[in-house]
This record gives sequence, C-alpha cells and structure tokens, in this order.
Amino acid sequence: MRLFDIFKKKGDEDTSGRDERISDIKALEMYSGMRVVVETPEEQMLFIAKLEDLKGSKARLRQYSDADTEEDLDLHQATEHMFVKIRGYNERERKAVLMEGIITPGQKHVWEIDELKVTRVENERAFFRLNTDLDAVILPVAESDEGRQACKLLNISIGGAGIGSEHRYYKGDRFLLKVSMLADRPPSVMFCEVLRVIEKKDAWFEYGCQFLELTEADQEQIAKDISVVQRKRREGM
Repeated sequence: MRLFDIFKKKGDEDTSGRDERISDIKALEMYSGMRVVVETPEEQMLFIAKLEDLKGSKARLRQYSDADTEEDLDLHQATEHMFVKIRGYNERERKAVLMEGIITPGQKHVWEIDELKVTRVENERAFFRLNTDLDAVILPVAESDEGRQACKLLNISIGGAGIGSEHRYYKGDRFLLKVSMLADRPPSVMFCEVLRVIEKKDAWFEYGCQFLELTEADQEQIAKDISVVQRKRREGM
C-alpha cells in the first residue's frame, strides 16, 4: 500500500468519527423542549420535567411542580449527583426516546444534566403511564351524539388514556373525557380519539385513546397531576 493511501484512509476514518459526533449532537438538540419522565436505574419515577437548553451532552431539566413538597425539597437538597434514566416522546417523529445521564441540583425545580445520551428510539409511546381506577364520564362532542356515559379511567399519560366502559365505541370515534385526578381540584376535560378497542367479557370494552388539541398549559397540568398522584402513592406506602 502506498504512503498516500495510508494517510488518505486515516483521514477518512477521522472525518467519519467527527461526522458521527456531530450527528449525535444534532440528534440530541432536536429533543429540546420534550416532556420527559426521570427515573432511577430501577425505573422508579422521580419526577416529570421538560428537557431544555440542550448543548452537546449537557442540558437542563425543569421539574413540573406546583408546590414545594417535602419530598421534592429533600431530593433536591440531598442529591449531589445521580445517574438516571429518562423517557420521553418526540411528537414530531412520533417515536419514544429513551435517554440516560447524570443529574445534579441547580436552581429551584431545575436540574443540570451531563453525559446525556440517547440509548434507544422506538416506534411507540414510552411516556410514563399512570395506572388508575377512577370514575369518569364520556361526553358527546356534539349535541346530536349519544348522551353521557359512565366509564373508568384505567390509566393516563400526557399523550392519552386507557378507558373502560360498557358502551360500544369504534376506532376513530371522538368524545370528551371528564375526570377528577385529584379530589381537591376541579375535573379536567380532554378531547379524545379512540385508537384501539379491546373487547372483554361480560359486555365490557377497553379503549386506548389519544388526546387531541391539547394546549401547552393542558399538557403541563396533566404532567403535574400525574406527578402529584404518584407522589401521594409513594407517601402512602
């Protein structure tokens, strides 16, 4: 092999490595603003946050919290640094994004994250889904639709919900879901579309629904409610 070929091969390899690093940085930056669940390595939820200010392998997590709970304060004050797993959903690509990194406490409700990297991207939603068993009501979108129907909220995430009902719906049906996540707060109303139908025994149906037309404020409120319910459950253990 000629000397020129050796140098050319080495130069090509260096360029390829640099291109891969640039690609990784761009891949991370496209997730800025994504809502994520921050978990321990054992997949216990710590908090829900917004991923912000992505620069290379560094970023900030702005924790959703509408109250300075003792648990939140203890976690923020006692933690020097912690390895965490991060789960989110990229609305633009419609893919689940799994990440990991090391967090350290910053300002109030803010965490600095370093050594951030994407570990997996999947063609499914991976945002934290809270299992529930709450009474809820399905309301018609228009007056000409069938009347209100009692149902059960089986689970909920920022992107959608699982609903159980004796009433028959079909894929593509749309309705309003009214439910109180917390006893001391007014009920929330979400516009839903049925994506999946599972027929159970004894005339019982379970529906996988996605939320439609949620505003930024709506999504933040759902994230806060999920976080508060999860915290109350941990406190009750």
